[in-house]
Amino acid sequence: MNPNDNDITTLSNVELSLSILDVTIKRCQYQPDTLIEILHIAQAQFGYLDQKVLLYITQQLQLPPSWVYGVATFYHLFSLIPKGKHHCVVCTGTACYVKGADALLAAIEQVKRCSLKPEDSAQSFSLATTRCLGTCGLAPIAVLDDVVYGKQTPETVRDRVQNLLPNTLK
Repeated sequence: MNPNDNDITTLSNVELSLSILDVTIKRCQYQPDTLIEILHIAQAQFGYLDQKVLLYITQQLQLPPSWVYGVATFYHLFSLIPKGKHHCVVCTGTACYVKGADALLAAIEQVKRCSLKPEDSAQSFSLATTRCLGTCGLAPIAVLDDVVYGKQTPETVRDRVQNLLPNTLK
C-alpha cells in the first residue's frame, strides 16, 4: 500500500467529519446555547475533542476559547485525548474516595501493567478519573465502556477489566 493512500483516506475522513460538524452547527443556527450538543457531535465524529476542533467550534459559534474549553473540561463525558478501544472512568468524588476509589485505581493500573502488550496498551485501554458521577449511594463507582458499576471492590473491578481485555493474565 502506498503511504500517500493512507494520508488521502485520513484526509477524507477528517473532511467528512468536519462536514457533519458543519451541518450540526448550521442546524443549531450557530447558537451558543447549543454548545454541548455540538461538542457531543464533534466527539462522536473525531473520537475526542482535539484542540483544533475546539478552536473551530469557537470560531463557528463566535465564543471565547476559554468558554468552549471550560465546557469541554467540566463534563466527564468529553475527552481531550484519544480514548482506547476500552475506556474506564473511576469516580474520585468524596463518597467514592472515602469508600476506596484509590484502591480501584491501583487495581486497574496493576492489571494494565501486568497484562497488556506494550505495543498496544495505548490503543487497547484508557483510564480516567472524574470528580463526581452523581450516584454517591453506589460508591465506589467505575464506568467501563459506558456501563456504570457501583459498589466496586478492587477484586470486582480487576475482574471486569480482565474480562474486557483478551490478553490479560487471569
